[in-house]
Amino acid sequence: MNPPAITMSTPLKTRIQKVSLIFACGTALFSDGYANGVIGSVNTLLTRVYGKEALSHHNYSTVVNSVGFAGFVVGMVLFGYLSDKLGRKFGMMAASAIILVFSGLAAASSGAHGSVGGLLSMLSAMRFFLGIGLGAEYPCGSVSASEQSEEPGINKGAWHRWLALSTNTMIDFGFVIAAFVPLVLFWIFGPNHLHAVWRLSLGLGIIPALGVFLWRLNMDEPVRYKKDSMKYTRIPYVLVLRRYWKSLAAISFVWFLYDMIVYVFGIYSSTIVNNVTGGSTDLTIVFGWNVVINLFYMPGTILGAFVIDYLGPKWTLIVGLVLQAIIGFFMSGFYLRLTDNIAAFAVVYGIFLSFGEFGPGNCTFILASKSCPTAVRGQFFGVAAATGKLGAFIGTWIFPPIIKAFGGPDSLRGNTGPFWIGSALALLSALITFLFIQPLTPDGMAREDSEFREYLEVNGYDTNQMGLVGVPESEVGEESKSRMSSEEAMVA
Repeated sequence: MNPPAITMSTPLKTRIQKVSLIFACGTALFSDGYANGVIGSVNTLLTRVYGKEALSHHNYSTVVNSVGFAGFVVGMVLFGYLSDKLGRKFGMMAASAIILVFSGLAAASSGAHGSVGGLLSMLSAMRFFLGIGLGAEYPCGSVSASEQSEEPGINKGAWHRWLALSTNTMIDFGFVIAAFVPLVLFWIFGPNHLHAVWRLSLGLGIIPALGVFLWRLNMDEPVRYKKDSMKYTRIPYVLVLRRYWKSLAAISFVWFLYDMIVYVFGIYSSTIVNNVTGGSTDLTIVFGWNVVINLFYMPGTILGAFVIDYLGPKWTLIVGLVLQAIIGFFMSGFYLRLTDNIAAFAVVYGIFLSFGEFGPGNCTFILASKSCPTAVRGQFFGVAAATGKLGAFIGTWIFPPIIKAFGGPDSLRGNTGPFWIGSALALLSALITFLFIQPLTPDGMAREDSEFREYLEVNGYDTNQMGLVGVPESEVGEESKSRMSSEEAMVA
């Protein structure tokens, strides 16, 4: 028995419910963008409250960045395994709960007897555990969203679009809101109550986490997971690696290079703000320009989401990387002229960031979640995403010495050097994508699962134990036929 196709005559409520399931899985990544974005403003506030020397004395900046990245990597790798073995819903609910709890505890950070060092240590520790929850969303929420995006009833012409909008676009939207919230709170509380501003900026991260937690309560496992998971059987890792190591290595390396670029170039937002404001210390001006710069992420990710289903993730990724490289080289060559008009520099820099979101920002999620079988999708995605975070971590450490080697941040070469390097890395990523990453095909997830089963059987693996126990055939459906019927489906 096949699930009925959804057409334009289907009630709008039903069509919205189909798409809303994708967003229920992926929208929690908004918390990732918010948590990563807001910590920069919080650190600015902490410097004003406790003094730059106090934060430097406790090596706070280095510690909080290091433990945050460590938490992400732990969450991605650990929950990649758990989402495959215990279920997508378990992973998503656990991730939301962790984010909910540790967002609140981070906001409540304090030291014994008012100790600043104790407060900073607790805040760093809470950021580590929060990072685990945020990292868990990648192989749990994103993977589940990818599986929901190819459910019967979702228009094939919008499969990748909905996935991009529910994952990477949500992260970027989180960055925008994270820049806006401290500004609004500063307007409300004023310069004499910065304690309230930084604590509420962190604590408000509870709200989206709670909303997503409640949204997910009545969710079921995706049909793909029910049919092809290895929850109750041994995962043959040797066979998996033999078949998928090349695609995993290529996607992971592209993600590594992209995160190295995007996280490192985040440091230029503070440079732009400083130049635009003439070194102003007025938090209204500093936070206001931070909002403007973060807004540049949105056009790229939204436009890219509507292009992916036409060009395909592979070619959209290549186009985005090449265009980002061209803009980066342009900024390097015309740096002096652009900085004479800082508004022009900010716009061109924003376009540079937008092309990053247009291509690799959106497409790494899609390629990592749809280039492997359901049975190991969480682990495949978790390893690729963790490799990306490793690139971000390495980039934040190696680029300052690189800038210094080019002549320092006050020299022309010191300012243009990172753009030359970043643009070259973007071209390298485009070349790797062209040579080693395979394009996704229609019905690719269903076809890959079928071919993976055949591959396992040829190599002597018993596939009869795959899938969840007691799932009725009517619920799983006859995959190929229901896919044919869904070609006509339209989603508003």
